[in-house]
Amino acid sequence: MRKFLSVAIFAASIAISPMAPAFAHEGGTHNLPVVSGKVTKVDEAAGKITIAHEAIPNLNMDAMTMVFKAVDPAMTHAVKPGDAVQFTADRVNGQLTVTEIEKK
Repeated sequence: MRKFLSVAIFAASIAISPMAPAFAHEGGTHNLPVVSGKVTKVDEAAGKITIAHEAIPNLNMDAMTMVFKAVDPAMTHAVKPGDAVQFTADRVNGQLTVTEIEKK
C-alpha cells in the first residue's frame, strides 16, 4: 500500500508540474519565459534569427548561440546583428521558434 501511494503522489506531482503544459501541446499558447540575448545573424530570406542567449527553461536549453525561425517574417526586419534583445521562444510545428522579440 505504501509503495502504491508513493507512486500515486509522484504521478500527481508530475501532472501539476509547471512544465507539464510545454509537453502537453507543442506550439500551444502558454506563459513563456522572457530570455535575454544578442542577435548575431539575421537571415531575412529564410525567416531566421541567430541569437546568443541565456538559458531557455521551457525548452530545457542551456545558454548558447542558436538559430530560431521567426514566427512572423516581419521580425527579421525589426532586429539586426549586435542588437541586445529580450525574446520568447518555443517549439512550433517541431521548429525552435522566436514567438516575440524586442530590442533592449
